[in-house]
Amino acid sequence: MNKQILPSFLAADLGHLADELRRAEASGADAIHLDIMDPTFVPNMSFGPSIVDFCRCTCPGFYRNVHLMMNRPDLYLDAFMKTGAQTIQVHIEADCDIHTELRRIRARGLKNAIVVNPETPIEALAPYIGEIDEALVMTVHPGYGGQKFIESCLLKIAWLRERCPNLDIMVDGGINAETAESAAKAGANQFVAGSYLFAQSDMRAAVDDMRRRIA
Repeated sequence: MNKQILPSFLAADLGHLADELRRAEASGADAIHLDIMDPTFVPNMSFGPSIVDFCRCTCPGFYRNVHLMMNRPDLYLDAFMKTGAQTIQVHIEADCDIHTELRRIRARGLKNAIVVNPETPIEALAPYIGEIDEALVMTVHPGYGGQKFIESCLLKIAWLRERCPNLDIMVDGGINAETAESAAKAGANQFVAGSYLFAQSDMRAAVDDMRRRIA
């Protein structure tokens, strides 16, 4: 299964976003991961649809993976689809009809994904497995970068991989070279790393090292 590495733009230097985006693309990473937060779903705020458009205009060939940490993603899907999202991830904990929104994303020709927080039982994803292109297992409580990887979430990855051998399984939260290796052994094949990758003076070397470890 294809292994992918996605720098999280949340950890980029906000004063040099264009340079940071180009640095992430030049590192050989597979996509940019865009964390969109509302302050009712998580205790933080981040970007809006305009940041997706910024990424599309600045690096049009760099794939855009959009993670909506929102209570009502259904109210904003159109805006993110119009500004250039290519995969849209919605939380199972969101206050909307998840089945409807997953179908809506696919109907526009985009990939969809469902996200599960650390406190949510992984079995809650079972009704959606046949409707998703990928699943994202959060390995920290969403809201802030730089948190410690929650190792018990590895069991969720293993549960999913056992039941869905061909599903793209993403992991996000506390990911570095070591934790990515652990997640890969559990069955993940997509790895979001924010603070770790953007802190590197040589991001390409860090991406290459991570690829060797997850292989």
